[in-house]
Amino acid sequence: MRTDTEMMKLIVQIAESLKVEAVAFSGSRTTSHSPKDEFQDYDVVYIVEDLEDLISDLSWLNRFGNRLIEQHNLLGHRYLYLMLFEDGNRIDLTLCPKEHIQEWVDSESNFEIIKDDKGLFEDYLPNAKRYWICPPTEEEFAASCNEFWWVSTYVVKGIRRNQLIYATDHLYGICQQEFLKVLAWQVTSDRGAIDIGKNYKYLFQYLQAEQEKEFSALLDLSSLEKVSQSLFATMKLFDCEAQKLAKKMGFAYDQEVAEKMMTYAEEELSNH
Repeated sequence: MRTDTEMMKLIVQIAESLKVEAVAFSGSRTTSHSPKDEFQDYDVVYIVEDLEDLISDLSWLNRFGNRLIEQHNLLGHRYLYLMLFEDGNRIDLTLCPKEHIQEWVDSESNFEIIKDDKGLFEDYLPNAKRYWICPPTEEEFAASCNEFWWVSTYVVKGIRRNQLIYATDHLYGICQQEFLKVLAWQVTSDRGAIDIGKNYKYLFQYLQAEQEKEFSALLDLSSLEKVSQSLFATMKLFDCEAQKLAKKMGFAYDQEVAEKMMTYAEEELSNH
């Protein structure tokens, strides 16, 4: 695997050969608390004058090395090239027209400027708190609780219809995300605003090890039976943490709705 020094040198050399206006890095390599390992991507942006000229012939991408797999995406006015190389390195390269720098900046939580001879980034600041979460308002808390209990009925429906993917998608994609949000709010109620990272990846650094084990136990969604077990456990944990948070923050919490929904799920799934 090529070293960090080799990769950085290559990225800058290719930028210079293409007469790129500016180069910046974003992602985990720009945050000190991100784990450093062989799976870290090089999240790079090339700020360019003539985007069409570069995308019309992509043979220059070969200079980065032989690729195992790649993906090309259009994001607004930007083009994103995701590349995994044979030596294990990965580059997520964005080509961004210089008139749309703000669009790229808004999509990033932090960035470091590598090359900017014309000072194109001088008027732009990274969104350093993109993944920070603050203590909730009572309205936000109520909305989260309502979303959790309402969507739990979709999980029940999916299980009853033997639709594993549908049930799993609603359980993990919505209900458990609301549960993670409540856990994060628990931390903010004591600490104030915190950086939870993308997809809550830093959340459990603030919590007890037992809580991470409890959440991890919810993630076996390999069968309808496992999804049912996870749903019941998620409901109980959400109800417990929501009650604690409501008491701590002085918020109203509709315990009656919570109990009705847990009873509903038990009755609908008891013989499934």
